[in-house]
Amino acid sequence: MCNNCQTKVLRALNSDYSSFERGYIERRELQANDVAIDIKYCGICHSDIHQVDNDFGNAVYPMVPGHEISGVVSSVGNAVTKFKVGDKVGIGCFVDSCGECEYCLRGDEQFCTKGVVVVFNSTDYEGNNTYGGYASNIVVKENFVIGIPDALDMAAASPLLCAGITTYSPMKKWNVGPGKKVGIIGMGGLGHIAVQFAHKMGAEVTVLGHSQSKQEEAAQFGADAYYLTSDPETFTALSGQFDFILNTVAVSLDVNAYVRLLKVDGVMVYVGLATEPQEFYVGSLFGNQATITASNVGGIAMTQEMINFAAENEVLPKIEIISADRIEEAYERILNSDVRYRFVIDMATL
Repeated sequence: MCNNCQTKVLRALNSDYSSFERGYIERRELQANDVAIDIKYCGICHSDIHQVDNDFGNAVYPMVPGHEISGVVSSVGNAVTKFKVGDKVGIGCFVDSCGECEYCLRGDEQFCTKGVVVVFNSTDYEGNNTYGGYASNIVVKENFVIGIPDALDMAAASPLLCAGITTYSPMKKWNVGPGKKVGIIGMGGLGHIAVQFAHKMGAEVTVLGHSQSKQEEAAQFGADAYYLTSDPETFTALSGQFDFILNTVAVSLDVNAYVRLLKVDGVMVYVGLATEPQEFYVGSLFGNQATITASNVGGIAMTQEMINFAAENEVLPKIEIISADRIEEAYERILNSDVRYRFVIDMATL
């Protein structure tokens, strides 16, 4: 530990949202390849709630969530070459990997065979629990820090470190661009960013929403069309229309119905993390030789590419900035789908 590494945090003591309290932790001493960051903003992701709720059975309390971190470099180790004091930077979902396996070497650190170290509620390679971005500062290895272009607002940049890369990465993998027809299921925290990316990549974009309440905003984000999933006629009208469908919702779907919306060799990608089982009839894939798959965020190089693309093409999450003392309210509102579209905590209020 070090004398000047005390960090003020907002931590959950158990799975009850009202258990959040202010406190302190010790960050590690700055090493040669480390970057120390004063955190300015941290987005709230639904997966933060999953972890606090212990939905995956691996929660360690007290827990400091947060993996959509934007801030300013406060100091650097003597071997750091990519960043300097004063730079605008971000931290996303993970903070370490082996750097040597086939997946790390190809830029997919999230699949590290040694085990990627997640920014919070994870165990680092020294056996220490990790603490995330609901905090005043953080220390991270240089290779896991993302540069934020000056053109990008720091508060708006925060959700891009998870929601942005989560939606951008599969679009790049499956070649979304001019001449492609893209369907986005849901236009919430992930979906409204996905619409912007697909539009800016040159695709024809259709939102598949459960109500008409977001139709006007969908057009503002770049959607060419908006259809209601509650209307059976939608699935008749759009049959065989899409090259690519991105499912951003975290609920069970009639998978067979959505598969029929794909063209031959079309792809449906899950990025919404539903806790319920998803079921489909294998025979529904044969008519169009469709693919159903999922996408697990993206590597560091892809995340940097995404941030640069967002800055150059004005892809901006729509955010509501809150103070640290409103965390319980924010979690409840997310669960009630009462946010348009992402909460971001102003860490100056911690």
